Amino acid sequence: MEQKSHTRSSRFRVLVFGIMVVLAIILIGLNTVGRKHDTAPSNLRSTGVPQTVHLDSTHVRKPYQSETLQSNQDEITTSRRNAIVRAVEKVEPAVVSITVTQIIRTRLFPSIFDDPFLRHFFPEFRREYQRKVYGIGSGFIISEDGYVLTNEHVISSAQEIVVTLTDGTQSKGKVVGSDSRLDVALLKIDERNLPYVTLGCSDDLIIGEWAIAIGNPFGFVLDKSKPTVTIGVVSAFHRDFESHPGERVYKDMIQTDAAINQGNSGGPLVNSNGEVIGINTFIFTGGQYSEGSIGIGFAIPINRAKKVADELLQYGRIRDFWTGISIQNIDWLIAQSLDLQSTNGAIISQIESDSPGELAGLQIGDIILKVNTKIVQDTDDVIDAFAEGQVGDIYNLTIQRRGKEMSIPLKLEEVTP
Repeated sequence: MEQKSHTRSSRFRVLVFGIMVVLAIILIGLNTVGRKHDTAPSNLRSTGVPQTVHLDSTHVRKPYQSETLQSNQDEITTSRRNAIVRAVEKVEPAVVSITVTQIIRTRLFPSIFDDPFLRHFFPEFRREYQRKVYGIGSGFIISEDGYVLTNEHVISSAQEIVVTLTDGTQSKGKVVGSDSRLDVALLKIDERNLPYVTLGCSDDLIIGEWAIAIGNPFGFVLDKSKPTVTIGVVSAFHRDFESHPGERVYKDMIQTDAAINQGNSGGPLVNSNGEVIGINTFIFTGGQYSEGSIGIGFAIPINRAKKVADELLQYGRIRDFWTGISIQNIDWLIAQSLDLQSTNGAIISQIESDSPGELAGLQIGDIILKVNTKIVQDTDDVIDAFAEGQVGDIYNLTIQRRGKEMSIPLKLEEVTP
């Protein structure tokens, strides 16, 4: 019995010892694996690389996030500086604010009291009162020595003109010349080394291309002299408006939906290349109680304005032209006598000797059917077609002579004393 008890005790000791050996082997193995993860390889130690490298989020992710953020910011900055921004930066320094002072004379009593008897006994009925009226507009510099283009209606009847640059500099403006009929004026300020715009071409406009209106609708209301920018598109061109003798002539106007408000008149209409394509001139409003922009504005084409500016710069005025021809409407009596099928057109009734008309080869009895591309219904159409004419312009007349159509170029010459 004792022998069996001793044998069991020996087996138990051997079993416990075996278990302890196994546990010891497992612990030694785990410790060895941990050292392999925490200790750099010998080949890395030989090159001077630190034995312990802490690869945590602070050291790895932060540089990556910084580079990505900078890349995103560069991309956003690039996308913000689009063609519109670049065009504005190119033109804006040359846009000016124009402030005019006008003297308005008014009577206290209406004209019904302007009677010889009343004037004798009540002279106060004819007494006039003067008051100053301030107006605002815009313009743009076209040369480094201070020539400025604007609308004639901006400076009309002005006693004093002050031109304010974008840096706040103010200069008195002198009228070099103006044409009320074409609504263009050329001013001069006594400054040098000025920024100036690039004049584009208004003959190759594309409907739907960007149009940028720049001007000073607030004028002297705000302290800052920086202009306001609005954008839209070229909605249409060759827009003609009916005019009468002595009135302003608005032909081939550029239509845009870029907002043009009071004070913008005379400012530049710019394309996405930063070139001036027109002079902002007037708008259609929403009616008597809504005088702001409703997205229908009109600008004078810059090609026409350039011709006017060149004429004003050289002569100080727009020279009068003449053709030497007289025209009249065609009635049914004339139509029957000439065997015409309709009364459309205008017939030449007189030609002065040695006149541009005679030199061009026109004859009495010629029927004018078209002036350039404008179809002629009556004499008003001919007068309207020549409304924008300047000395040196060549008009192409389509005429009918003895039943045959032909084309004759007519050059406008200056009126001689």
